[in-house]
Amino acid sequence: MNEGETTKLKRAVIYCRVSSKKQTIDGGGLESQEHRCRDYAEQRGYTVDAVFPDDVSGGGDFMNRPGMVALLSYLDAKPHESYVVIFDDLKRYARDTEFHLKLRRIMAERGATRECLNFNFEDTPEGRFIETMLAAQGQLEREQNGRQVVQKMKARVEQGMWVFRAPVGYKFAPSKRGGKELVPIEPLASIVKHALKGFATGYFQTQVEVQRFLESKPEYPKDMPNGKLRPMTVTRLLKKSVYAGYVECKKWGVSLRIGHHEGLIDFATHQKILKRLEDGALAPARKDIDTDFVLRGFAACGECGHPLTSCWSKSSTGKQHAYYRCHHKPCSSFGKSIKRDQIEEDFGEVVRNLTPAPGMVELATAMFRDAWDQRSAHCQQAIDYVRQELKILDRQIDELLERIVDTTNPRVIQAYENKIGKLEDQKIILREKAQKTGQPQYTFEQMFELSMLFLTNPWKIWCSGDFKLRRILLRLAFLERPRYYRKDGSLNVKKSLPFNLLGSKSMFDCKMVLPERFELSTSPLPRECSTPELRQRVRVNLDGRCVWKILERSA
Repeated sequence: MNEGETTKLKRAVIYCRVSSKKQTIDGGGLESQEHRCRDYAEQRGYTVDAVFPDDVSGGGDFMNRPGMVALLSYLDAKPHESYVVIFDDLKRYARDTEFHLKLRRIMAERGATRECLNFNFEDTPEGRFIETMLAAQGQLEREQNGRQVVQKMKARVEQGMWVFRAPVGYKFAPSKRGGKELVPIEPLASIVKHALKGFATGYFQTQVEVQRFLESKPEYPKDMPNGKLRPMTVTRLLKKSVYAGYVECKKWGVSLRIGHHEGLIDFATHQKILKRLEDGALAPARKDIDTDFVLRGFAACGECGHPLTSCWSKSSTGKQHAYYRCHHKPCSSFGKSIKRDQIEEDFGEVVRNLTPAPGMVELATAMFRDAWDQRSAHCQQAIDYVRQELKILDRQIDELLERIVDTTNPRVIQAYENKIGKLEDQKIILREKAQKTGQPQYTFEQMFELSMLFLTNPWKIWCSGDFKLRRILLRLAFLERPRYYRKDGSLNVKKSLPFNLLGSKSMFDCKMVLPERFELSTSPLPRECSTPELRQRVRVNLDGRCVWKILERSA
């Protein structure tokens, strides 16, 4: 550049970049680069009009850098000005050969002159060659650094350490093993735990319910400007194995393994969540399910089995009327209205019949107590069984690995690998069972008190009129959607096991039993318990008569 050209180039812009936002905050890299570039401009008599900073990685398209995009837009806005673009180092400009050359051409088209503090650009074949070589060297260093980072992160994951951004509910803390590891942080950990367990148990039937729960918590971080969560955010949350205390990275070929951090749920609960994501919901909670129609989305049409919808209709007198109706076009009841009061009254009778018969609660409690004691006594047998199952799974995995070595068909290899992955998941579940099998964490009274209160008062819950409590009752009391037949008003329901057992009238089809000792081959009670002591425990007073309850089950 000759002296005449230097006189014309009076205006300049500065471009500075660091590789991450952390360097912006901690390292002061942007400030130091800008200071050096301003000194350079002052020495040459340039007037700095603007500074364009970036804090993103240098790899990839420069058009993904907001600072560079703003710089090019600034040059486009002043086409009659010839600016000098100053940057600290050639590596700050671009660390990719292809994009380096493209950026050089784009700036030349805009009449901009590039000047670097650590490199002298020359518009000669030798100068362009050296510039290209340095750009290629920068790309090589970037790719080598990236490879080393991935290798180190992969090794950490293989050792059971989480190396990615901390999931919601966790934070990083110094680890005794070196580096940092995840630790739960409250109250977010409890919120996430409640959401995960609620979805696994059916308390939250759909992802929408989980989303609403999380959105209702001010402490939980939202990812939308309106304070809402994206549906995909909830899906990712439910699928994360890190919350079960495990780590994996499929893109690096690292299979699922036990992590060094504390899980918020166990692996069995995580598997239930994945299974429920595949199966769908029984009683969905959608935004259009109004509290005026508790059976909407739950009760099904008796003719076609599709969930009934609901609506309000206004008569000629202006009065509002509530109806359920089938919205499935092929159905013979399509568009036919069912009065809300009629179907909910019929359904209320079904709920009333869920109330256990007199004396059944006492009998059920005695049965549960006996089963509880028997289960506690057989814990060691369960542990031995789990250990045997683990050995069987190990043998199956070894056999599959030998088959993989002997085959060359990619599809067969993939099938074997998928099978091995499923077996490894089963091993994880069995290990957790072995660790948890032992003395119960809570007493019998603590475990069954609330459950029995719920089982003995379904009608009271229904009569409360509380929408949420009614929806919970629907989910827990029935195995599938009840089918309502519009023509005769009948309901076809399948009750869940507890209500089916406690409300069964067959339990009272009993006969007097002789006091002599006897055994039934299919009796659910252990033989050693057929004694006067046990008989005394299961005696109940029913209508003033002393009756022996004999429960039979299929062999």
